[in-house]
This record gives sequence, structure tokens and C-alpha cells, in this order.
Amino acid sequence: MSSMQSYLVGGAVRDSLLGLPQSDRDWVVIGADPAAMLAAGFVAVGQDFPVFLHPKTHEEYALARTERKTAPGYRGFAFHAAPEVTLEQDLGRRDLTINAMAQAADGQIIDPYGGQRDLADKVLRHVSPAFAEDPVRILRLARFAARFADFSIAEETTALMREMVAAGEVDALVAERVWQEISRGLMEAKPSRMIEVLRDCGALARLCPALDRLFGVPQPPAHHPEIDTGLHVLMVLDHAAQDLAPLPVRYAALCHDLGKGLTAPELLPRHIGHEGQSAKLAKQLSERWRVPNDCKELADLVAREHTHVHQSQSFGAEARLRLLERCDAWRRPERFEQMLWACECDARGRLGFEDRPYPQRERLLADLSQLLALDLSAVSAQALAEGKSGPAIGRAVQQARLAALLALG
Repeated sequence: MSSMQSYLVGGAVRDSLLGLPQSDRDWVVIGADPAAMLAAGFVAVGQDFPVFLHPKTHEEYALARTERKTAPGYRGFAFHAAPEVTLEQDLGRRDLTINAMAQAADGQIIDPYGGQRDLADKVLRHVSPAFAEDPVRILRLARFAARFADFSIAEETTALMREMVAAGEVDALVAERVWQEISRGLMEAKPSRMIEVLRDCGALARLCPALDRLFGVPQPPAHHPEIDTGLHVLMVLDHAAQDLAPLPVRYAALCHDLGKGLTAPELLPRHIGHEGQSAKLAKQLSERWRVPNDCKELADLVAREHTHVHQSQSFGAEARLRLLERCDAWRRPERFEQMLWACECDARGRLGFEDRPYPQRERLLADLSQLLALDLSAVSAQALAEGKSGPAIGRAVQQARLAALLALG
């Protein structure tokens, strides 16, 4: 028992050195086995390898371990945890040098792989060639690039990731792990960096070919001074992040123009019909990644309707009512509000358009507010009193809604 030592490891050490607030604190234990941990009052929770909860703090303590690749993909690993495994060996199996540091009880930093140097130089670098054994690490690095947007990626790390993609490692990733990392990356400060990193190493073409295909696809410069469709999507995504938008809005931003890779005429890149193609591709991507329903539904709605929302300032009351009906706005008002948020990000995610007003959002929210305030039970009762039934009552409700929008002007 006297030889058992615990060290704070990973992200908590990194964030402390960066002066950032620590989130989850993870610990590694050297010189112990499961029996010793249980005897000390720890509670076992790990299924694949020995992880324990501290009896008082409930923080996670893992026995130091090594791992060995046994099959393709991220699941093909055998773990070895034993008292003789050293701290340096445990840190050596981690992904990036900035995540491969430990802190002793006296505050001393144990840094066998140069993590402090890479923090100072703002470099994301793999710890060892073992990085290539786990394709999830490509996604994790891309996510960290979105979080630490001013960090560069070591050339040898990019080269290694390209080799992994070429070897088919990314194709072995399961949907749940892809979405877990992508969704976390979308919620970082600069999610466009994640997409850029994945594209640069070739992983984006494997994970989301429809998105990868957008880069180099032109758009009319009058509406899109940035011209390149892929660049526009990244700008929309970053605008959503700047607005602190929730995950469904950011995912919808990612998917809203996927169809433009299939609709660009050679001479006039107006992308007629891209909305339907975008909705189809967004649905396919959502199924492929097993995206949660709130994200899936909003991406579909934004892909289908964003052009109509942009044009809605010129709509009369009838056209606005049809738009609200298609969006199921009065039954799903929160989703409708998120759709308008994503559309505003789309409008502002263009070169020179970042601060332009977007009155469409306020106008359509006012329309919805007016409709939600209607006493439709009174409308239905009046229709019944007039001897109407079924579809006739529905038409009376629709006429009441139209009259309310006409009153707004």
C-alpha cells in the first residue's frame, strides 16, 4: 500500500498550465492493483479497464496501464494494468503531448514528452507512433484545434494522420464515436478549425463526402463575395459559435448547403434546387452519424426552408402563412426560433455581411407571436355554431390566421 501513488493527469494539468478553469479531474494510480484500490475504499466502475471512484470526491482514478493494438478501428485494443506499469508508460499511450502530463501531490509537473514546450509554442503534436493505432485520435485532435484555435499542428502529426486515412483506419470508426467528437467540436469556439483539420488530412472525404465536395464550388459573387461554398459553410458555422448558438443550430449550419455540391452549373452557379438536395444529404448524414432527433429535424428544416426565410421580407401574408405552416411553427415554436437563428447565421456568414441586419428573423417571430395569441377555440366554436364541420372548421382556422397576419401588414 505504501508504494501506491496518485497523480492528476491529462486535461486538468493542461488547462491549469494554460490558466483555464479545470473541468473534469482525472487521476492515475501507480503501484497498485484492483484489490489494493478496493481495500482503500475506492469503488470499481470500469468495465474495459480498471477505473475507480474516490470514496469522498467521487473523481475517477485509473490504474496505470499500457495498451496494445489487436484489430482495426478504435475498439481493437488489449489493455495491461499492473503495479509495475510506470507513470511514463501510462502517459506514453496518450494522444497529444499537451495531454500527456501529470502533476504530483506537491505540485511537481511530470512531463516526459515535451507537453509544456508544445503548450508554450502552441503546437498540437502526437506523443508517439501509437497515435496511429486509434482513429478516434484524428477526431480528438481536430476538436482540440477548434478549441485552441491559435495552435498549429505539427507537420509530422498531419503526415501521420494522412497515413492513417490512407490505411483505412477512419473507415473503421463507429457512428457513435464520430458524433461524440464532432458534436463536441461543433460546440468549441472556432468549429471551422475542426473541419479544416479533417479536410487537410483527408478524413473529411471519408466521414462526410458531401461537405468535403463543397470546397471549390463557386457561388454568385453578388450574394456570396467569399464565392467558395465550403468557405461559406465554415463562416456560417463560426458565426453560430460566435452567437453561442446551441448544438442543433450549429449542426444545421453545417448541413444547410450540402446540396450545392450537386447543383452548380458550370457558367452560372445559382444552385437552383439545392435546398431539396441539401435536405436529402443532411438526412443521409444524420442517419450515418446517428444524430439526435433535435439536430436531425432542425438540419432538415433549415436545408429546405432557408432560401424562403431569406426571401420572406417580400412575402405577402398568404406566403408567410404557408411558410409557417410548412415549418409547423405553432406546434414547434422553439424549433422555428432555432431555424430562424440558423438562417440569420447563414445570411451573416458571408464576406462583408457579418454585421448586416436580418429583419426576417424579427418579422417572422412577430408573425408567430401574433398567431400563438389567437383564440382558436373561439374560432372553432363559431364555426360549429354556423353548422360547419371537419375541413370547413380547418378552413375557418386558416382564415383567422391569415386575417391576423394581414392585420400585421
